[in-house]
Amino acid sequence: MHFTMIDWVIVGVYITICFIAGLSMRRYTKKIDQYLVAGREVNVYLGVASLAATEMGLVTIMYTAESGYRNGFAGALPGILMFLAALFVGISGFVISPLRKANVMTIPELFETRYSKGVRWLAGLFIALGGILNMGIFLRLGGQFIVYCTGIPAGYLEITMTALILITLVYTMAGGMLSVLITDYIQFILLGLGIVAVSCAVIFREGLGNLVQTVLHYHGAGGINPFLNPNQGPVWVFWQVLMAIAVMTTWQTVISRILAAKDEGAARRIYTRVSFYYVGRFLLPALWAIGALSVFGTRFLEPGMDPLNAMPAYLGSMLVPGFMGLLIASMLAAEMSTDSSYLLAWASVIYNDLLSPLMRKGLSDKNAILATRLLLVLIAVFLLFFGLWYQIPGAAWDYLAITGSIYLSSVFALMVGALYWKRSNTWGAYAALVLGAAGPLSFLVLNMVAKDHAPSVAIAGICSYLFAAAGMIGGSLVRDSVKGRQV
Repeated sequence: MHFTMIDWVIVGVYITICFIAGLSMRRYTKKIDQYLVAGREVNVYLGVASLAATEMGLVTIMYTAESGYRNGFAGALPGILMFLAALFVGISGFVISPLRKANVMTIPELFETRYSKGVRWLAGLFIALGGILNMGIFLRLGGQFIVYCTGIPAGYLEITMTALILITLVYTMAGGMLSVLITDYIQFILLGLGIVAVSCAVIFREGLGNLVQTVLHYHGAGGINPFLNPNQGPVWVFWQVLMAIAVMTTWQTVISRILAAKDEGAARRIYTRVSFYYVGRFLLPALWAIGALSVFGTRFLEPGMDPLNAMPAYLGSMLVPGFMGLLIASMLAAEMSTDSSYLLAWASVIYNDLLSPLMRKGLSDKNAILATRLLLVLIAVFLLFFGLWYQIPGAAWDYLAITGSIYLSSVFALMVGALYWKRSNTWGAYAALVLGAAGPLSFLVLNMVAKDHAPSVAIAGICSYLFAAAGMIGGSLVRDSVKGRQV
């Protein structure tokens, strides 16, 4: 075991501070809009820190490191694309400006005004389904990092997973978005220190030139150029471009900061200032993994081995006491900030867009907060059991991208149609939702029951966007045609 008493003290102090800070927000959440969107009073600096902390989760570090081990520096391409997408959206205000002006608490709430209550409900269902399935592997990957990095027995994986979700659940239930924001701010500072320190340690130990040579030795030109990489290629890159734009305009955990921002200008500045963070989010963990590749060679790429575990095993073997405690504390900060934000995002959608539209009379603020807290518990329990038995089909990033596409593709089509195309209508919205989810869901089902006959993940992902766009355009035009004949 690599952990010493000083490491335990560092981790214990961090968890205590974060836990108390999160619980202290309970007294400020008396209304449901305070609980879900922090009363729409988030300024630029807090929004940047919160979004950056949420987007750099422990699961992020694991899947980006796996991609770095498998693909070299080319594995960081999604981060570069997200940087460009965030910068474009922040500068132009594309989607986020009119969305913030609408004063909604979730994305589907906008669709009731533009389309119908039924569209809002179905969009909420797909968002919750895609988001919760996407989050299903977070706990396992977080637990794997801690087990392999600290050297605790593998049998403690389930206990580690349970402890992580319980700590996060309690303080998220207490203060909702306010707890998420205040703990994100603490986690942002600690996470930044940990990531920079570990990156410097890897570069100092291995040498930047040696890391570059390692990539070229094991991956050739494909380790630099994703178009030449056998695990990526032009089709995969095109899918990532589509997804980067959709994430920045429709991913609920990202958009929740926009909906909580003080105004449209603050929302746009949050995007432009956090944009470059996405490059570091993918590149630095990939750098750690390349350090592992220089030590382990192709060992973790051999049959029966898991590239996900290479990076934490490498860090566990190189870090000294005290430094290890800082690393684990910062990684716990990454895990907790992401889990809290995701739990609240999906619980918000279920309450606001699946349950509320079915009620004749809305709940009081007190009961609405109570209902959301109960949903947080139910989601956490599902995630705990899902994470124990589900096996990821292929690379972790591809799994996250395809489950996210269950709703990213369709909701992006609905959003663009609602905000920028006057002829979009309910028929097009329903068609986009159903067709957009078809590709990702068929991929997931076929991978479970008939893996050899499943389409490639990139093809399934691209089809989801093409089908959703075709559904929105075709359905809307058909409705116009039918309506015109009736007139």
